[in-house]
Amino acid sequence: MNDEPQRPATTIVAASPRHEPKPADPCAMVIFGAFGDLTKRLVVPALYNLNRTGTLPRKFALIGVDLADGTAESWREHLHSMLESFVGNASAEFQVEAIDEKAWSSLASRMSYVQGDITKPDVYARLGDALAEAQKKNSTGGNVIFYLAVADRFFGAVVDRLGEAKLTNQEEGKDGKLRFWRRVVIEKPFGHDLASARTLNAQIGRTLHEGQIFRIDHFLGKETVQNIMAFRFANGLFEPVWNRDRIDHVQITVAETVGVEGRGKFYEATGALRDMVPNHVFTLLGMVAMEPPVGFDAQSIRNKKCEVFSAIPAVPPENAVRGQYGPGTVLGTQMKAYRDEPNVAKDSNIETYVAMKLEIDNWRWAGVPFYLRTGKHMARRLTEIAIRFKEAPHAPFKGGPSGAPTPNWLVIAIQPNEGISLQFEVKRPGPEVTLATVRMNFAYSDWFPKEPNVGYETLLYDVMIGDATLFHRADMVEEAWRIVQPVLDAWAREKADFPNYASGTNGPGGADELIGRDGGRQWRALDPSTEGKK
Repeated sequence: MNDEPQRPATTIVAASPRHEPKPADPCAMVIFGAFGDLTKRLVVPALYNLNRTGTLPRKFALIGVDLADGTAESWREHLHSMLESFVGNASAEFQVEAIDEKAWSSLASRMSYVQGDITKPDVYARLGDALAEAQKKNSTGGNVIFYLAVADRFFGAVVDRLGEAKLTNQEEGKDGKLRFWRRVVIEKPFGHDLASARTLNAQIGRTLHEGQIFRIDHFLGKETVQNIMAFRFANGLFEPVWNRDRIDHVQITVAETVGVEGRGKFYEATGALRDMVPNHVFTLLGMVAMEPPVGFDAQSIRNKKCEVFSAIPAVPPENAVRGQYGPGTVLGTQMKAYRDEPNVAKDSNIETYVAMKLEIDNWRWAGVPFYLRTGKHMARRLTEIAIRFKEAPHAPFKGGPSGAPTPNWLVIAIQPNEGISLQFEVKRPGPEVTLATVRMNFAYSDWFPKEPNVGYETLLYDVMIGDATLFHRADMVEEAWRIVQPVLDAWAREKADFPNYASGTNGPGGADELIGRDGGRQWRALDPSTEGKK
């Protein structure tokens, strides 16, 4: 890679008129886990942002349900304090210069609270009363979103109790259209393996039909993830080369510089594979590998994603590598080993890093390996999809003074610097024919204003309008677990030699061996200064 300065080289030459978003239906939203971390950091700030931008329905009510002692007033104060912590905080979920108190007050005035044990029927009787009051006071039309921001062990029980209380019942008019709707949002994890995913899907399916279930993955709320479909299918330039004839391999990286951040108890029961691969990483894989849908409706798009997962054979254990971070330096700060984190076993066998090789047995991708990796305490925070193209069939420059050309890469950067870059070769000015590697860069921040958001805004709005495009379907969830199940089984049986990579590096050496055995391929370096350090 050359070290010449990179310059923005993108100009907006035309843009479709910006359409106002479809008005969302009047509704009430019930959050189970009202005092929880997810609610205060992401869900309610997203609702606040929707209200601030005028996207939240004017006829809206928010009801919190939690075991914690509290009132509507104390819940409002709790949430407002969290918003205040975002102001001027560069490390917060989103950065704001000040709170729009008018927008907050408008939302806060529509909040109420139900205290109690969510496994007990009496809570649902009182919740029914609160919904009736919200409908009377806020004209919500009987439409309700139930958001399960609770531990996954409660998902089935909450849905069962909602069904027993008849709170998930919908009503159709004589014309066959719903007079009011009920929808349930379920956070990941959607099970812990294939068997538990099937059990959970069957359990909630006894109360809800698939059209009422919104399995949420905040990765799909990112603009750059959604842009993958526009980039592929709206441009005649790229789709013709998006196949096995032109692509050598694909690398998908989700690297984090943070460790487990005090979530040792959660991570000991989960690990990097369960936490990231069947959901976040496969979300990116599905977007890259799917066939063009016949339309941009939810059914067409989700059908194509599921076709991709169905075409992926289960990963044999020898095509997966696990790692666990030891002590090291991350961004100039000394970090402890995973086994020294709070609530982590001193001989923990839990992985904080995963790399694997997948293959897709269909016409488009046969013979093109997909390499996936995700880990904590890595050299750099980076989420990207990197597509390497095959070399030109005849390269006259190979014997020249510049040597063989550098491979062409198309890189879709998801975070932290959202954009797209294309790397290719040009002739360096001068009398000799020598090559230079250059990039054309498109950065979202250069061309579009960035609104403060936490990534949930689009997804919550989609639930309100009933658009399930960006949500996981039951068959997609089960196919994802099927793909990784042999690896989970093997790792549960075998003791790993941990730790096997230092914090602040590119990961364990086994990951380099995994990709290297396929013709000497290499991972893209997270940080060139750490190349070769394991």
